[in-house]
Amino acid sequence: MSQKKKKIALLILMFNMFITMGGIGIIIPVLPSYLEKFGVGGQVLGFLIAVFAFAQFLLSPVAGDLSDRYGRKILIIGGLIVYGISQLLFGLATEVWILFLSRFLSGVGAAFIMPPIMAYVADITTIEERGKGMGMIGAAISLGFMIGPGLGGFLANVDLHFPFFLAGFVALAAAILSFVVLSNIKPQIEEANIQPRDNLIQQLVRSVKTPYFILLIVVLTFSFGIANFQATLSMFLTLKFDYSPTDIAIVITVGGFVGVVLQMFIIDKLFKRYGEMKVILVNLVVAAITMLLMIYVGGFFIILAVSTVFQISTVFIRPAANSLISKFAGADQGFAAGMNNAYMSLGNMIGPALAGVLLEWKIPSPFILGCIILLGCFVLAYSWTIKKAPKLMRAE
Repeated sequence: MSQKKKKIALLILMFNMFITMGGIGIIIPVLPSYLEKFGVGGQVLGFLIAVFAFAQFLLSPVAGDLSDRYGRKILIIGGLIVYGISQLLFGLATEVWILFLSRFLSGVGAAFIMPPIMAYVADITTIEERGKGMGMIGAAISLGFMIGPGLGGFLANVDLHFPFFLAGFVALAAAILSFVVLSNIKPQIEEANIQPRDNLIQQLVRSVKTPYFILLIVVLTFSFGIANFQATLSMFLTLKFDYSPTDIAIVITVGGFVGVVLQMFIIDKLFKRYGEMKVILVNLVVAAITMLLMIYVGGFFIILAVSTVFQISTVFIRPAANSLISKFAGADQGFAAGMNNAYMSLGNMIGPALAGVLLEWKIPSPFILGCIILLGCFVLAYSWTIKKAPKLMRAE
């Protein structure tokens, strides 16, 4: 593939990831007000976010496997179609069970979008380009999560349903664009087509034997902590400070914007100078500290500052972990990307479900738990690196 085609493909992949994460983020500031129409609160909010992640957990390994066998393009397009339809369904819902069905379908769609996109990037980049490529996808993730809540918060002033309709139609448009522009990248080795398919349990067992298993555990634990924060932030700000959807959107959007700018311009330099593992370790500590601070701070601009620092730290962790896993995976990119997304989804599933329950028990408790989990993740990653992979503490 020529450099020009690579750049075009990478831009389309970034756009697709942006659409996916934007659709996830768009519901966050709207949900507290939206759920009031159904007479439910924080516990249902947590489980709605968790059911999305549960679907991702179930389907991400399947998506990675299928993309190794049949190519990345068809999975990405199919995922965008399912995702778009599910967003429209969420906006049309009249019962709580329809909300859950819609979120499950959204998770299915995201599962068939995200692992093939990460594998696609690995396919079209060299080892030297891998960190930059994953960083650009990470920037698209962060940008989507930044703009999504902003759009959701402001469009909710027009109509609470409108943000979901917009997300649905844009995802369907992205599917058409991908069909027209993307080439279908297929695996480079024939073995991917002849190996028997493993079920989810077999793939999880297989992942334990991979050289990057500890990195998958890192993905699981930091995803738990981050999802805990993101799932409860909107409800926390509503309950404690009576923030409106617009106020919540500003808090989320500013932090996301700063994180995206920093990621686009310095993430590759940080990887080259310090190595991905150092970036992960430092930002795990920063994320833990800022999560705990959310309990004690007050005032809009102080809350905004603490939330911004937290979001910057998480923006740096994701591409660093993705890049390391991809480097360890070698030719088995589809499987690695699928398991990466599965472990992330497991953390995203448990975190919000538990956080929603804890929030209704005591408002500060989800942030305390998230801080403990992130610090535990730091200890795990640091111990493994020192004992098993000390070279990761040096820039490559």
